[in-house]
Amino acid sequence: MSSEHLSTRGFATRAIHAGQEPDPRTGAVNVPIVASSTFAQDGVGGMREGYEYARTGNPTRAALEEALASLEGGSHGRAFSSGMAATDAALRSLLRPGDHLVIPDDAYGGTFRLVDKVFSQWGITYTPVSVNDVAAVRAAISAQTKAVWIETPTNPLLNIGDIAAIADVTHDAGVRLVVDNTFASPYLQQPLALGADVVLHSTTKYLGGHSDVVGGALVTDDEELDAAFAFLQNGAGGVPGPFDAYLTLRGAKTLAVRMEQHSTNAEAVVDMLTGHPAISSVLYPGLPEHPGHEVAARQMARFGGMVSVRLAGGREAALQLCDRTEIFTLAESLGGIESLIEHPGAMTHASTAGSALEVPDDLVRLSVGIETTTDLLADLKQALG
Repeated sequence: MSSEHLSTRGFATRAIHAGQEPDPRTGAVNVPIVASSTFAQDGVGGMREGYEYARTGNPTRAALEEALASLEGGSHGRAFSSGMAATDAALRSLLRPGDHLVIPDDAYGGTFRLVDKVFSQWGITYTPVSVNDVAAVRAAISAQTKAVWIETPTNPLLNIGDIAAIADVTHDAGVRLVVDNTFASPYLQQPLALGADVVLHSTTKYLGGHSDVVGGALVTDDEELDAAFAFLQNGAGGVPGPFDAYLTLRGAKTLAVRMEQHSTNAEAVVDMLTGHPAISSVLYPGLPEHPGHEVAARQMARFGGMVSVRLAGGREAALQLCDRTEIFTLAESLGGIESLIEHPGAMTHASTAGSALEVPDDLVRLSVGIETTTDLLADLKQALG
């Protein structure tokens, strides 16, 4: 099926077929793992199908990149060795010394660390703002601003940014909008269609979906930006190997059905935790009282599998909850088929301690998996008991 014809098909169909035609030589229905670091040339400069060296390009990686672009509704996709490698490539393509960046005031700890500890050494300044306050985003943009970087939902407080409204602000100001779409996945939300210039993913999370591969991706419709991403992909070398690309492709095939079950289980968890005496608040955009609920309902297909809670008993109660679950595994990362629990302040967001982005110490983040719903509810009940 041609790429043009496939573009009219549904999401689940594209997840299984985009970039993944049966092998023309053998008929294999899965993309081959091309485990070669170099490629024979037919004479000097005579590359076969454009491949010369695996850092520059690999057929398995190319299949993944085509699939990622299709799932986000974009023209160009680039795969990287991790979400942070993709973040680094995006920022280095967009920023120069003296430039300014706007970031969420509850950004992922790794993103904050890169901006605050690395890019600051090269004269890059930044302003953290609440993504659910469009006026605050507008006010934070200065003559030196070159990009606005948002997450929605944010990690770990699950705030919601109005992508279309923020895109209007950034386009009026002549700056780029990058949306980290990791928490939502392209199944639930497609930022390019809402006006974003670049979409970023840690494909380690929902796209890979099985906690067995690390990767990242950038998707855009902007040919000039894609060329810059490709240059750094090759020049800096933060590329996934063919086995990693294959595993990510394999995971992406089932993204649609997994996200439905993640969302269903998360909604059940939220229903059980809301009003529980041990919980002071539940953070989930599917709740009508969530400040971003209306926007999330408009720009997301469902509300996803991530839930954060604050414990009435403070930090010690949060740590005890993390220690007592049996099905929810205490571990960093998210988006896999198994349920995970963590204390962001001491784990994924430890780098924000003492900064404007420091997270509450009574906060626990749940990545709700696709296990039997009643088992997950029983596990949380006993852990809170």
